[in-house]
Amino acid sequence: MRHRNSVFHDVLKQLPWAAFDKLVDERRADEGTRSLTSRQHLTALLFAQLSGACLLREIEAAMTSHQGRLYHCGAVAPKRSTFADANRNRDFRVFSGLFEAMLASANRGLRRKMAHAVRLIDSTGLRLAGIGAEWARFSTSVFGAKAHVIYDPDQARPVYHAVTAANVNDITAAKEMPIEPGATYVFDLGYYDFAWWAKLDRLGCRLAARFKINTPLNEPRDMPLEPGSTALSDRIGFLPARQAMNRKNPMSETVREIVVKTETGEILRLLSNDLDASAQEIADLYKRRWRIELFFRLMKQTLRITKFVGRSENAVRIQIAVALIAFLLLRALQQVSKDASGFLELVRLVRANLMRRKGPTSLRNPAPPPPLDSRQLQLSFPSS
Repeated sequence: MRHRNSVFHDVLKQLPWAAFDKLVDERRADEGTRSLTSRQHLTALLFAQLSGACLLREIEAAMTSHQGRLYHCGAVAPKRSTFADANRNRDFRVFSGLFEAMLASANRGLRRKMAHAVRLIDSTGLRLAGIGAEWARFSTSVFGAKAHVIYDPDQARPVYHAVTAANVNDITAAKEMPIEPGATYVFDLGYYDFAWWAKLDRLGCRLAARFKINTPLNEPRDMPLEPGSTALSDRIGFLPARQAMNRKNPMSETVREIVVKTETGEILRLLSNDLDASAQEIADLYKRRWRIELFFRLMKQTLRITKFVGRSENAVRIQIAVALIAFLLLRALQQVSKDASGFLELVRLVRANLMRRKGPTSLRNPAPPPPLDSRQLQLSFPSS
């Protein structure tokens, strides 16, 4: 009978293991390791993400029950204490570097002008509690972290991530983000900083952002609206000379204010440095920001990054990086399987069939019954 890999084995085969091994060597992540190598650490974390296991005890028990098939994947069921130590001590840059290597590999065959590239920027809060979470203290009794993400809505995947304590402002993290000259950046009020906007403008980036209610537009001039536009008004003018009355505004170029009304009746002021596009195009650009909110909801509800197997800063960084790696692997599996039912349904199918011996294109097919041995045949068909 022809051997068939488990679904988990086929998912792991999509990883760029050569790039991962190089990162392990560069970071010396396996020096002094006796029982849980970086490869085994990664496979255990991916098993947890794809199976839905959230606790160290749960991961150990689930992997132990499948140890026979996990052996062919090079995976082992880690002891809880060993697993916890690896999450706390192993360099998180091994895993975040793998995520970046996978993105670079995915983008290699993609040729697209930066003028057509859209980048959504936002962050999401992650609640922490218990011993080890002191690094993320938000108040006397509340601990939390933030995942800062740049998201590509056209490719439906993140292109950058960083993790900070929850008390770090979004704009502080944004100033450390890589900027792609010529791309379009969409963000909300958390990134309200004239100096940062000026930096994006100098790099030839197009902006679509929220405009605070109390920020005046100086020397405004009304622009005509195109027929059929849902915008309420379109004006061009200049930003105030100072921000918060104490910082000189380096963005002295003409900007644009577009007022729109949302489906819930809220009035929004949008800002852009694009003076040529239609008001409707700018409004539609900002509306796409909802895609990153959907991505955060998917990561929290589907890949369950709200529950952490470790609370230290290193453990949280590792788990978020591995969750994003799992997301990229599932997206790749979705393309291979050509499943049009949606990402959430694919995650459910993978979770239900993770250790079954099925191909990626047959996740919906019932598993064939195991062949009967001679004793079972005798029980089924007794001799007369």
